[in-house]
Amino acid sequence: MKFNREIIPAGEAQSRVMQHVRPGAAELVRLEDAWGRRLAEDLTAAHPVPHFRRSGMDGFALRSVETAGASVETPVRLKVAATIPCGEVMREPLLPGQAARIMTGAAVPDEADAVIMFEQTDSVVEDGVAYVSVHKEMRPGANVSEVGLEMRQGELLLEAGRIIGAGESALLAMFGHSQVRVAVRPRVAVFATGTELLRVDEPLVPGRIRNSNGYMLAAQVREAGAVPFIMEAIPDDVELAKKAILRAMDEYDAVVTTGGVSVGDYDILYDLTQQWDGELLFNKVAMRPGSPTTAGVRNGKLLFALSGNPGACFVGFELFVRPALYAMQGVRQPLPAEHQAVLSVDYAKGDKFTKYLRGVRTVAEDGTVYVAPVGIDASSITVSIRDSDCLIVIPFGENGVQKGETVRVIPLGAWGGTGA
Repeated sequence: MKFNREIIPAGEAQSRVMQHVRPGAAELVRLEDAWGRRLAEDLTAAHPVPHFRRSGMDGFALRSVETAGASVETPVRLKVAATIPCGEVMREPLLPGQAARIMTGAAVPDEADAVIMFEQTDSVVEDGVAYVSVHKEMRPGANVSEVGLEMRQGELLLEAGRIIGAGESALLAMFGHSQVRVAVRPRVAVFATGTELLRVDEPLVPGRIRNSNGYMLAAQVREAGAVPFIMEAIPDDVELAKKAILRAMDEYDAVVTTGGVSVGDYDILYDLTQQWDGELLFNKVAMRPGSPTTAGVRNGKLLFALSGNPGACFVGFELFVRPALYAMQGVRQPLPAEHQAVLSVDYAKGDKFTKYLRGVRTVAEDGTVYVAPVGIDASSITVSIRDSDCLIVIPFGENGVQKGETVRVIPLGAWGGTGA
């Protein structure tokens, strides 16, 4: 019955969804094409970094013991035996009483254990022989990057599910990965339902609105690393909806709909999930906005039926769809990361369900994170989605939350999972 649904907490709803998510396939792409993709396997360091003792600056490589007592007033003079540019190594051993002129990043001779910067020396030439006067006593290891300083051989380089960004690309190149195995992007069909919907390019007419939810969901899908396909809007016809949605579930990796999940005469998604050959996971969540959010699975494919109200549609995606898409791409901890913040205003509206308010965070000079609801607190409002950077979690209860209390906060955007 539409009016007698099982009500479950949001956490239980997430768990039911995640039980049916399996990581998707992987594909090999060129490193230059891997940016923004999710790594499909753990990678370890094939060699230490650096793999040779490396100079940290331009200067002279020397034996630190030979600089004992050196100062501006009592410099130590060493013979310059060679110049070592980057990419080359010293061919002969560095003998006692010698130093080697060396550039940043060049290989330090085996016999040297320190590098002194040019500014702490003077160079002189006598009888055609180059010498350096050292003005500072050096400690062993000064300005020398030892083998494995950054990373040891066999150490975890990057974990599966991590987004490949600039730093990850640099590491992959450093270890010779010209090709990278990444998760295949899930293909997601996005449907908006409702006879009242106009195409984006159609002029407004009384009683009808443009399909903004479809484009909002497509942006969220893309932000989650998947590929959205905006389908033709479905009028309020159960048979048409069933035919279009089931066909899409056969063709795509997941289907997301918006609208038609409540208890009205034209809320067709409830009827669809009562007449199909799939399994209904839930159709009532103890949350606001979006309590009639619905999910089901058919032939291993997930259907997410979200509210038609933009605020509720947005929240439903963040809580249920985004984690599923992350998990499909191999993210090991795909559920929303939660933080804490101090509520900067009173929120006295109690509710029998947990509320997820669109909010905005500010950081005080002392580092305290404050949060406040943004815009009008109604699920039908779209503008506040633009202005929010988090969801404020208000626990169920009669009294709401007072200013100064600590609340849970879910950052919005690519917050889920490793490397997001």
